[in-house]
Amino acid sequence: MMVNVKGDGINNNTSLLPIQQNRPALSWELKIKKRVTVPSCLGMFRPVMGQCCHQCTPDSLSKKLGQNSFLGFRNLLSINETQTRYRGWLVRRICCVLYVSGCKVFGSPVSDRLERVCQSNRVKEVLAAAHKAPEGEDSRGQLSLLSPLLSLINTCISPGFIRFMSWVMLKMFASIFGSIQVNKNHLPALHKATLEGSPLVYVYLRQSALDCALIPLVLLCHSLRTPYTVCPLHVKSSFLRSILEKVGVILLPPNAATELEAEIDPLYSAVMTSLVRELLHEGQALSIGVSAASGHGGQWLARIRQLIKEGSVPDVSLVPVGISYDCVADTNVKEAGSQPVLQWLWSLLWKKPAGSVMIHLSQPFSLKEMCESGRCRVDEWLPLQDLLLPVVLNNRADSVFGKRRMSWLLPTLLSDPELEEKSHSERDLSIAIVLHLIFSVASCTAVMSTSIVSSLLLYKHSKGVSTSVLCRDVTWLLEELLFRNRDVGFGGTLPEIVRYSLSLLAPHLIIAALSSGKDPVIVPRPSAASVLHLSALAQKVTHSFILEAVGACAVSAMLCEVVFSGVSSRVRSDGVEGEEVKGDMEFDVALGQLELTEKALGLCHLLPPGIMPPCQSAQSFALDAVDSLVRCGILIMEEIPRDIHICDFWKREGTLTWTATDDPYHSDSDCEDQDLRSFKITQPKQCPEMLFFLCRMLAGHLRALCWTTNALDVMDSPLPEAEFLSQIHSHLRDTANQKKQHYESCSEEAAHTAVRTLIDLGVLLQTRQAGDIFLGVSPLFQLSENREKLQRFISQYLYN
Repeated sequence: MMVNVKGDGINNNTSLLPIQQNRPALSWELKIKKRVTVPSCLGMFRPVMGQCCHQCTPDSLSKKLGQNSFLGFRNLLSINETQTRYRGWLVRRICCVLYVSGCKVFGSPVSDRLERVCQSNRVKEVLAAAHKAPEGEDSRGQLSLLSPLLSLINTCISPGFIRFMSWVMLKMFASIFGSIQVNKNHLPALHKATLEGSPLVYVYLRQSALDCALIPLVLLCHSLRTPYTVCPLHVKSSFLRSILEKVGVILLPPNAATELEAEIDPLYSAVMTSLVRELLHEGQALSIGVSAASGHGGQWLARIRQLIKEGSVPDVSLVPVGISYDCVADTNVKEAGSQPVLQWLWSLLWKKPAGSVMIHLSQPFSLKEMCESGRCRVDEWLPLQDLLLPVVLNNRADSVFGKRRMSWLLPTLLSDPELEEKSHSERDLSIAIVLHLIFSVASCTAVMSTSIVSSLLLYKHSKGVSTSVLCRDVTWLLEELLFRNRDVGFGGTLPEIVRYSLSLLAPHLIIAALSSGKDPVIVPRPSAASVLHLSALAQKVTHSFILEAVGACAVSAMLCEVVFSGVSSRVRSDGVEGEEVKGDMEFDVALGQLELTEKALGLCHLLPPGIMPPCQSAQSFALDAVDSLVRCGILIMEEIPRDIHICDFWKREGTLTWTATDDPYHSDSDCEDQDLRSFKITQPKQCPEMLFFLCRMLAGHLRALCWTTNALDVMDSPLPEAEFLSQIHSHLRDTANQKKQHYESCSEEAAHTAVRTLIDLGVLLQTRQAGDIFLGVSPLFQLSENREKLQRFISQYLYN
């Protein structure tokens, strides 16, 4: 969907400011005459992101204000005297202080919240089970158990502290970033939801510790209620804890080192559920971060859903928030003390601002509507081993239909009596909400220029590219992203955009200037840190092309199968060397739609969480993946002559079956063969490059799965889960260092996702011994033959 871009009379900043570069033009820039300006490349229209799901929340979608114009952006760091009530030379020097002091702050005193939390039934039941006092004895022993959690219950929002910390954050962010742009398109919907009385719950994906500070600052600057922020940090300093708790930051308890350790405690979970209930009764807003890899943070959403289900809270409005960084400061700390924080703030005074931030606030939608409408169905969810093991081990396709259940996204439900649902469907619905929000946040996140350049350097020009070719491909990829309704977080001319991105990515690139006066050549630096940095930035582009990437891997798997089976000798390439296609590559083979869909469906089950919306079936997603290749011109519909056999490839009995189009008993109306459409790969020279570009987007995840499967041959098991993950991570690093490439497959997140996938597949078994969880290879996959079958199944999707 596109909206018309026009000013509203108040805010004329409807497009992002061009990237300013005060320097003479380089030689390669002078050769580029094409000017690319966002949103000029789409005329006066711009993509609209962040709308509600039309399937799960149609009623919330219908409440959208009927605006047809884009409301523009606002740079939070651009504060001047016009945003205050005063004028003059002195105002221009203290305008930030005056602006913050004039912002509307909704205070939130503690009052009798502690008493209400202690009197809740869920807290009383946990206290009674933990401390059984003799008859006649008072409950002081029970209340003493609450002492580590008292500071969390007494968290409040003080208007004075909020204004002071907002001024500090504005100064701090001005030292880190060049700009913080806020998309204002859905702000009227947030104000309307606030007036209707429904508490707002902001949900974002965890990327940096700065996320927790950005969202309250954005809301304060737009006259919205400052939320209570869930920040899973272990803060040792009592002074720093007291300040953060006065600005609405809910930290981990002092006696818990990690978030998982805190969630295991039933008393902590009961108290936090009661605290959320009291905050929502007061009409307070919440800000919750969810980890896309592990699902941490999803337990807070499960608590809110539990409160709505039991009638304690009428409803809440969920607001996905997309935060995009050009480059993120290294602030991912697990422990924080006053001295390290002060040292970090002092270092910012000598730091030059670099990069920008783009924040998209989505349209709010009703959580109660999503839960009770029944449109977000989970009845087709099955364990991954039921979906894929028949295909992997027996080469059958009749058991592949369904959707993968990811119960590990809410691990606290196993030990938390308060959040334990009575049936699998109820628990799966809580997980579906977490997955839906992860997908929604990723979908409303703008793509930055560094993400575009990183994806091109990793997936298309891994062996190097000249600047002029890179500029050409940036233009192409930008147009493809806008065509897929993804907004971007930059503007300006093409040379400015490319040079700005290269300057931010310079520590991770090798830029070689040729003596012959030609364009400089840019190569990704062959180190683990550099490739992992580029890969993390490129994930936003991968999410935008996930349909095409799945379809391309399915086509690649079929082509490999065709070549190795010897079905057609008309698959050939002329002049192919390494990863670069120097001549035309001709694929003269028909690919059946049923087989393509089967291949795509098998790959869908291996994808990490949050890639597919849970309200869409895996079969529908696989069909869309095949159709997307037709839309982008990789596949064309094949018209089959009457005298040519069709290679059906449908392995009903594990063998290749053949049908003739002139068979008198063949009918398109047969239920088992109702769709015999086939496709051919288009022959233009750019088609193989596009196909391989899409295949490489998922290669890092699939290669990590293959390497993890190989590691089972050399590992002694069972091992404690933490030690097992550590050894897998070390194996991935060692394998990448040995090959001196594919470093994107050796991240800690890749190791965690691969191990979790193997657990769901039944390759690894979890056992509890002496209070700890151990991981070991299951008896079925202790056979090397079965591990080889799994290896072949995964590697068929890898572009080689």
